[in-house]
Amino acid sequence: MELRRDVFQAIADPTRRAIITLVAANAMTPGAIAAEFDSSRQTISKHIQILTECELLGQEQQGREIYYHFNPQKFKEIADFIEPFRNMWDDRFNTLEQVMKKRMNK
Repeated sequence: MELRRDVFQAIADPTRRAIITLVAANAMTPGAIAAEFDSSRQTISKHIQILTECELLGQEQQGREIYYHFNPQKFKEIADFIEPFRNMWDDRFNTLEQVMKKRMNK
């Protein structure tokens, strides 16, 4: 049985977040991505594989090269999942701010 990678574990790694940031601007080959890091090409390739398995990166063949690109749809799914929690915390901080303002005015 193949285990599916968790998208949140994938983006928890700083190297993978850096890779995402790189390809968000322009599609890049694995070699071009690896050239931006001090890690071995094999290590970067493993990071790219994890991001691709999680569908955070897509790949496109252009001639003999494979280009990796940012998958905005997958990030929208992540943002949609997180949004209710962000709203909840915004509400809590707003309530806390109101309580603190009332206390300071006493």
